[in-house]
Amino acid sequence: MQVNGYAAMAFNTPLQPWRFERRERGPRDVLIDIDYCGICHSDIHMVHDYFDLEARGIHEEQAFPIVPGHEFTGRVLEVGDEVTAYSVGDRVGVGVLYSSCRSCGHCDEGRENYCPEVQFTYGGFEADGITPTYGGYSTKIVVDEHFVLKVPESLDPAAAAPLMCAGITAWSPFAHLGIGEGHKLAVLGLGGLGHIAVKFGVSLGAEVTVLSRSASKEADARRLGAHDFVLTDTENALDAHQERFDFIYDSVSAEHDIVGPIRCLAYGGTLIMVGAAPDEPGKPGFLQIDTLLLAAQRRNVHGSLIGGIPEAQSMLDYCGEHGIVCDVEVIRPDQINEAYRRTLAADVKYRFVIDCNQF
Repeated sequence: MQVNGYAAMAFNTPLQPWRFERRERGPRDVLIDIDYCGICHSDIHMVHDYFDLEARGIHEEQAFPIVPGHEFTGRVLEVGDEVTAYSVGDRVGVGVLYSSCRSCGHCDEGRENYCPEVQFTYGGFEADGITPTYGGYSTKIVVDEHFVLKVPESLDPAAAAPLMCAGITAWSPFAHLGIGEGHKLAVLGLGGLGHIAVKFGVSLGAEVTVLSRSASKEADARRLGAHDFVLTDTENALDAHQERFDFIYDSVSAEHDIVGPIRCLAYGGTLIMVGAAPDEPGKPGFLQIDTLLLAAQRRNVHGSLIGGIPEAQSMLDYCGEHGIVCDVEVIRPDQINEAYRRTLAADVKYRFVIDCNQF
């Protein structure tokens, strides 16, 4: 099946129109007509090789062409004979997960994102282990029904698209740690991840404070429901907030100071790390932690990576019940390269979404 999309043909090159072939639909597969696809910061990291693929044994000729996109919504066009969960016309979404072994302990517990054999919607491989997977910057895709998510009809499909990645990246640690009423939550970084974390935190009943280097973000933080805003662009800005928060959700996708935020955690508090730390290609995402600060107040550092399929579905169901979606700017496919530039410049509120009907 021939489909239209946008692809990067090599490292650090602009994306361009590309027509390519999707695999045939199998008995357990769903064929999806993609309507909207979000642009995630990790799309840019992959195209510009921030993850240093060569060092990981993946050479340029193996990795490319890359069709990014792992947060998209659409409608079901066809279903295989063994598909039971979906029908033609259903509103659906797909996130980062494309396949997994389906038999390990992680998969059995609905933690497919931690499966050692997980394959991603792009940057992974089909079942033959040779054919690369291509993502949602395209018109159609074939996906095993297990990895397809039901999107409530009440949600705007463009604004719901980033929920498949940004949404679950916020929701998963909140659900795992039981964040909610009675907790004091700080969100560090008001971007694609941070803004939806604010919405979830407020909806779940937490007292939410946004920590940001930009004074211009305060109005938006309060519009999103934040109860307080702390401007962090001066050296001692956090001194007045030491031992204040139960949780800090750190969504910054670049090197940054975390000693200051750790001081702001109360006894037993938790710093949730979800941002990809490298801010230049090939540079490891290492951050310096003062371990004494952790020990002194039994503080914790918690890593989290998207979420499994059941968790993602529960997040979407919750969003449907509470009317929660991402703040997005919808663009045409020919604006993708400009959207990448603006994302790196933090010039978006708060997620670009491609109208895939215009491919």
